[in-house]
Amino acid sequence: MNIATFFSQYGLFFVLAILLVFMVLSTRRRNKRMKEEQEKKAKETVPGAKVLLQGGLYGTIVEFDADNLDRPAKVEIAPGVVIEVHSQAILRIVDEEQSAPVDETAHTPLDEQTPLDERAKDITIESAEETRARLERDADDKN
Repeated sequence: MNIATFFSQYGLFFVLAILLVFMVLSTRRRNKRMKEEQEKKAKETVPGAKVLLQGGLYGTIVEFDADNLDRPAKVEIAPGVVIEVHSQAILRIVDEEQSAPVDETAHTPLDEQTPLDERAKDITIESAEETRARLERDADDKN
């Protein structure tokens, strides 16, 4: 039996065996990496740590039980506002160094940006009857 006939008969079997071994090894490696990440997150999830929740909310951990993950974690999302979330709802710990610097000029109050009198000039309030009459006039003008 020469090598060409051997691979023509058993080549597919070897390719499938190699793929199966590759799948098993990659699955083990991925599971090991995920377990390490979960353990790291559980160690870093301590009261006072800033976190990002699955829903996109940022908050600070108030209470978290790393041993009992079925017990809800308490997260403060605003001063005095504490919510209970499932431990798996904590997406990641927010690193203070990674957070972008805040542009102070972008968050100045409106009162400091434009005087109230200038803002009031642009605002016109009309009643429902005035709005209805204006819309009817506009519709008549188009016809």
